[in-house]
Amino acid sequence: MNRRTCFPIALWVALCLGMLGWGMLAAETAAQSSGTRPADKILVVLGDSLSAGFGVDPSEAWPARIQEKIREAGLSWKLVNAGLSGDTSAGGLRRLEWILRRPVDALLLELGSNDGLRGLPLEGTRTNLQTVIERTRAKYPNVRIVLAGMKMPENLGEAYTRQFETLYRDLAATNTVALIPFLLDGVGGRAELNLPDQIHPNVEGHRRVATNVWKVLQPVLQPH
Repeated sequence: MNRRTCFPIALWVALCLGMLGWGMLAAETAAQSSGTRPADKILVVLGDSLSAGFGVDPSEAWPARIQEKIREAGLSWKLVNAGLSGDTSAGGLRRLEWILRRPVDALLLELGSNDGLRGLPLEGTRTNLQTVIERTRAKYPNVRIVLAGMKMPENLGEAYTRQFETLYRDLAATNTVALIPFLLDGVGGRAELNLPDQIHPNVEGHRRVATNVWKVLQPVLQPH
């Protein structure tokens, strides 16, 4: 085949491919605008090492398992894991502006554990978590929020541990948000479900945490 024959054929193929590409793009745009292929809503998990999956593969941490449950339930949600090991409520608040640059349709707030383990003043923790809720709602008024409650070891003192647990219940009631009463329910204090540090869940522990989360989160993610 000489060059004079080759060029028209190549041009014809290119034009056909171009028309096919535009056709696919137009079809996709029309489908999205008609609502037949709705884009996934975004669920952000703002947390610490418990969400980041410290000590286990990220695919085995509870946020990844929640994404699996979302898919199995046929719900159109994409989970974005913003867990950061060692983070405090103040650290999460500092990161919030960057996180809110992209649309957030639901926020699962899992912070405060490191505040408690460090014995930080609870009023500061309360203020930080309250501010996260308020700023998220100010940016996205229709956001759905879930608060993950935590408990502290008794060696921090009876008064402190009681007030720490109450803090989450009060925040949930004040802001009318869904509450996971205790993220580590059935996991905390059980050696066989935690890493050697007895703080972070192992693989099986994360499975159980995912169950705790899903009980509260599933109704929140249902279409409105």
